[in-house]
Amino acid sequence: MMVAAATFVAPKAEAETLADALVGAYTHSGLLDQNRALLRAADEDVAQAVSTLKPILRWTATLTQNFGRVRSNAVLGTVNNTDLTSSLNLIAEWLIYDFGARQLRVEATKETVLATRDSLLDIEQQVLLRAVSAYMGVIEASEFVALRNNNLGLLTQELRAARDRFEVGEVTRTDVALAEAQLANARSGLAGAQGDLLRAQEEFRNVVGRTPGRLSQPPRLPNVGNDLAASKALAVRQHPALQSVQHSVAAADLLTRASEADMLPTVRLQGTLGLNENLSEDQFNRSGSVGIQAGQTLFQGGALSSAARQRMAQASAQRANLHIVRYNIEQQVGNAYASLSSAQAQLEASDRQIRAASIAFRGIREEAALGARTTLDVLDSEQALLDAQTIQVSARANLYVAAYSMLAATGRLTAQQLKLPVQIYDPAAYYNLVKDAPLKKSKQGDQLDRVLRALQKD
Repeated sequence: MMVAAATFVAPKAEAETLADALVGAYTHSGLLDQNRALLRAADEDVAQAVSTLKPILRWTATLTQNFGRVRSNAVLGTVNNTDLTSSLNLIAEWLIYDFGARQLRVEATKETVLATRDSLLDIEQQVLLRAVSAYMGVIEASEFVALRNNNLGLLTQELRAARDRFEVGEVTRTDVALAEAQLANARSGLAGAQGDLLRAQEEFRNVVGRTPGRLSQPPRLPNVGNDLAASKALAVRQHPALQSVQHSVAAADLLTRASEADMLPTVRLQGTLGLNENLSEDQFNRSGSVGIQAGQTLFQGGALSSAARQRMAQASAQRANLHIVRYNIEQQVGNAYASLSSAQAQLEASDRQIRAASIAFRGIREEAALGARTTLDVLDSEQALLDAQTIQVSARANLYVAAYSMLAATGRLTAQQLKLPVQIYDPAAYYNLVKDAPLKKSKQGDQLDRVLRALQKD
């Protein structure tokens, strides 16, 4: 069940290979860049959750101008009050115990990060599979154009022969008209095939990032195995889409427990340092305090209980989604297996069909030259040969797409498993820099700034 190491041949200078197209798709894909950025955003959720476990330190400063006039029996006359006062306070607060609510949220965000990583792998598979389809689409469309051109040349010869035979009275005007109609249909088919080739080239350019040149024939098929049950079991174990949902289920369960802990008491450590000074007079006051505060929300209109029930419902929804995704993946494996078997059977049958149709076409053409066959017989045999060749081209393209679809359905169509010559994106590199919520002015913070500048440059 392992992908063969020799799946891709070395790229030739004169022709682009399937491996070249896959490398281009991996490096060009904006969809991968977008979801890598979303993964980095999810990494920051871990940093923000971890920050809630740390003390909070803040300061406040005020400058107040008091003005007014005071008159009383104790004071003779009227006194103007123009005091200028200032205050500076340093406040520290640390939630030291909350029955694990914050830690549970940290673990939930870590599970979400793992789910996002697996989603990124699944998107990578989709990008590479689309590249395979685009590559085979160009080859298929190019071969269709070649077949149509060859068909047009043969029908041109048949029309010329029909006209020559009409001139000597061997056939009727009807035979000439049949040949003319078939030739016109061939020109129409060629125009349609050329349009399909242009569309296939645009798809290739969109996926790979460049216009296709001359494409080499694809390498031998990857080893996908021939046991459907084993392939389904493998997909259930390692498909990134299924693993992503499993992490989402774990995150939902942790958030449910965190919501239940929110209804329990909390214990905080608080401390303040303050300086109050009257700038108009030589007066000041310095003070400080430290203490432990415990508290619990007893009633909030049912909001906390509702949040806990909501989290339970969301966890149930994630479990139901896990059931859906699992069976969808098994169906994808079955569909890919069926497409692969069908394309193999069609390819084998088309080989026999082409051999028989070629023999029939040559024989009928010779018999027509001797007057034993009509022009319509020749045209029909030529169409039968063209149909057989078309079936073979489509079956070959479908065979490769089905084989790589099988790899994707079992979670093996990644740049790493295909051993593509690219720099594999490391999803843990950014996470390791931010997971501890580093300060802006720190060694780790400076390193993170350099990484961010490099990402922005890209």
